Amino acid sequence: MGGHPWQGRMFSAGRGSQRALEVVLVEFEGVLEVAVDVARDSAGRWRHPVRPHRIRTDVDVSQVPLSGEDGTSV
Repeated sequence: MGGHPWQGRMFSAGRGSQRALEVVLVEFEGVLEVAVDVARDSAGRWRHPVRPHRIRTDVDVSQVPLSGEDGTSV
């Protein structure tokens, strides 16, 4: 596997904020299902917090496409 899929991305403190957050990128070795609202801003980011739903022990990490690989952007 190459570098981290989010390498070089910036994360802001909130909607309309110019302050960048410090981020520590990790390689997660499991699958976490999340709940998201459908509302997105003009950059495609979710407008509301993403909420953890459950850990998916029935799905292997290799079965989950990276952001954008399946034609969607996260």
